[in-house]
Parts: sequence; structure tokens; C-alpha cells
Amino acid sequence: MTDYVDGYCERVAPGLWGEPLDSLSNLAFLVAAVLVWRLAAGNRVGRLLAGLIGLVFVASTVFHLLATRWAAVADSAAILVFMLVYVVVFVREYWSRRFAWVAAPVFLALTFGTALLGGGLYLSALIGLGVFAAVLAFTRDAYWTHYAIAGAIFALSLSLRTLDRDVCAYVPVGTHFLWHLLNGLVLYLVSRTVIRKICP
Repeated sequence: MTDYVDGYCERVAPGLWGEPLDSLSNLAFLVAAVLVWRLAAGNRVGRLLAGLIGLVFVASTVFHLLATRWAAVADSAAILVFMLVYVVVFVREYWSRRFAWVAAPVFLALTFGTALLGGGLYLSALIGLGVFAAVLAFTRDAYWTHYAIAGAIFALSLSLRTLDRDVCAYVPVGTHFLWHLLNGLVLYLVSRTVIRKICP
């Protein structure tokens, strides 16, 4: 678990400061966490989401500083926990409190399924945002546009993450730092949307 991980353009050797842009761009998650915490204004769900975004900030920063296998697992786990909690919150607030708990295992199954098919950990999140937008549009809920916008931003973000290793020869720092910046925005947008739903 302490094996060295060299997965991004910016990192060319082991070392604590081997990915300065990838490390510093994680501040986008910290900013998102602070803004969501303030927006929550004491609401427990909002503050839970803010805390989980803060956890993503810590885990991702540690990973890009240390570049070890265990840190990579912690990074992915923090993101997965946020996604699982969020789908439960979404179902609870927009559909049914009684069946909200079902959302987590269903989404987890989708995530493992898409990962096995080569879609990685994050394709399920893109699918989820599309489903959220479609369901709300079908029920004529005005919040569908919020999820459509977040989905479009995440699609761009995921594309930039995927392209990182392919553009190394042209962009030595890669594009992974843009994944962080855009994802900080996505986490803020989806958290703000559900907080506004809870506390209109």
C-alpha cells in the first residue's frame, strides 16, 4: 500500500511536492466546503455534505502530495462516500424518505458495473447527474436545470481527467488540476441545490 503511484503528467518523480498544481488545485474543494457550510446555516444535511467535501479536500491533497497506493485508495474512498451519501439525500428529498436507503446500494452496484466495463469510478456519477436531471425534468421540477448544468460541467471535467496522460507531450503539467477545479464547482452546485430544496 506504500507503493509509489505515478499516474499524472505533472508528476515525474517521487517527492512531496511532485505535483504542485494538482496539489494546490485541491483548494477548490476547501472553498466549496466552506461555502456549503455557510449556506447550510445549521442544516444538518448541508453540514454533512460540507464535511464530506472537506474530506475529499484532505484525501485528494494527501494523495497528490504523497503519491502512494494507500493515499490513492483514501482519495477514491472519500469521493465514493460523498456520492453514496448524496444519492440517498437526493432520493430522500425529491422522491421518498421511506426508500431513500435503497439508493446507496443501487448506486454502488452501478459504480462497480461501470468500473468493470472500463468506465472507472466516475462514469456512474455522470450517469447519476443525467438521471437526476431527467427525472426532475419529467416531473416538471425547476431544479432539473441545476443538475443538467452540473452534469455538463462534470462531463467536461471527466474529459479533462481522461485526457491528462494523452497531452503530456504538449502540456507538461497535464489537465488533472482542471479536474479538481471543475469538480470543486460541481460539488458546490449539487450541494447548494439540495440545500435550497430542503430550506427554500
